[in-house]
Amino acid sequence: MTKFLRFFKILPLFLLFISCEKEEEAEGVIVIPPTKIQAKFEMSISSTDQNVLLLDNKTTGTGDFTSEWDFGQGGSLVLDQPGIEEVRFDNDGTYSVRLIVTNAAGLTVDEKTVIVDNTAGGICPNGVCGSTNSAILKDAATTFLVGNITRASRINAGGQHTDLLKSTFSTITSEYEMKMDQMYPSEGNYNFSAADAIVNFGVNNGINVHGHALIWHNATPDWVENYSGTDAEFEAMVKDYITTTVTRYKGKVASWDVVNEALEDGSGHPLRNSVFRQKMGDDYIKKCFQWARDADPDCLLFYNDYNMASSPTKRAAMFNIVDSLGDLIDGVGAQMHISYNGPSASNIQAVADGTVSRGKILHFSELDIRANPNNDQTVLTGDRANAQKAKFKEVVKIYNSIPLDNKYALTVWGVRDNESWLLNFWGHIDWPLMYDDNYNKKPAYDGFLEGLE
Repeated sequence: MTKFLRFFKILPLFLLFISCEKEEEAEGVIVIPPTKIQAKFEMSISSTDQNVLLLDNKTTGTGDFTSEWDFGQGGSLVLDQPGIEEVRFDNDGTYSVRLIVTNAAGLTVDEKTVIVDNTAGGICPNGVCGSTNSAILKDAATTFLVGNITRASRINAGGQHTDLLKSTFSTITSEYEMKMDQMYPSEGNYNFSAADAIVNFGVNNGINVHGHALIWHNATPDWVENYSGTDAEFEAMVKDYITTTVTRYKGKVASWDVVNEALEDGSGHPLRNSVFRQKMGDDYIKKCFQWARDADPDCLLFYNDYNMASSPTKRAAMFNIVDSLGDLIDGVGAQMHISYNGPSASNIQAVADGTVSRGKILHFSELDIRANPNNDQTVLTGDRANAQKAKFKEVVKIYNSIPLDNKYALTVWGVRDNESWLLNFWGHIDWPLMYDDNYNKKPAYDGFLEGLE
């Protein structure tokens, strides 16, 4: 038998053998290689001991895996146990806490930074250590007033809010209760109860009071918006309102925002077509300033508006108003509702330069600095808190550098983060002020003080 014949006799048997092997493999268990399980944990500070960190392992996955902790304090890894791990950090410093999860495919790591500063109370929340500076803002700012806002309800409640106003600030502004819709709710009927509470608090505690604001389109009572009398009667009514209000607080309220936000944001920034402009004409602002001046010649009168730093064209329109008022106006109220990343220092400086060149006094009237303008943070991180601190320093430094004769006050628009109007206005979390929700000083407080150096 030739080799070829023997090969073809054997070939069918070989193919049958291979086929049977494949069938056996097909009937066997298919093995899927394991994948790595992602380590994940959450941490918080004990409510009873600020030096104790609570660690919660949130890792999930199928199959066998082990979780081990590296608490960043030296020593060997610690096997994770069911429930919350409690770890004490007594010494100041920065620690890296790691959770290491291992399975057959390998390991993954979740790592978080823990900062301990016992002068600030222990473990710093989210890595943000509050200020421990004992310097008082109103004492440190020797050439201008440092202000904040308040409400009658907070004045009447007393407690930490009023204690802070008395200890730290040298001027106060009513957040919204010294506006027309609050003080003149119906024709012929004034209601000064809330305004009286705020003004009397200031007077009784030696705190300067800034009036905000006599005329504002967003705080106009319905009966004024829908005024049924003639234009002449409307003008007489507004004159009576301004005269009555300014006279009532003569010698108690040191300054007034006479007209607030009269400019549109659109092209050219024309005057808003408010009911005051419609019924009193384009010179209604000048009339209002004149009536306020007549009621209290010693009171400082301001025009107040926003976006003065972020919009050069609106700034120019605002200065046109100032120029048109001549000696009737004492100063510019430049709202400082800004963010940690803008506007630039040069644009903020331009507001100061324009005011100084006109011989007017400057009030940085509504300072808050958004730390989360893009809603990209769920907690105030250390990096963002430091960026906010730097912006507070920048704003204060610019204000503190203007000539003495042009200074008046720098007013922060709110005490605690959770009380800021910005939360409702933008609809997401932010931390724009110098105190956290529990009245603890933030790095922003240090930034303010550093701006005075």
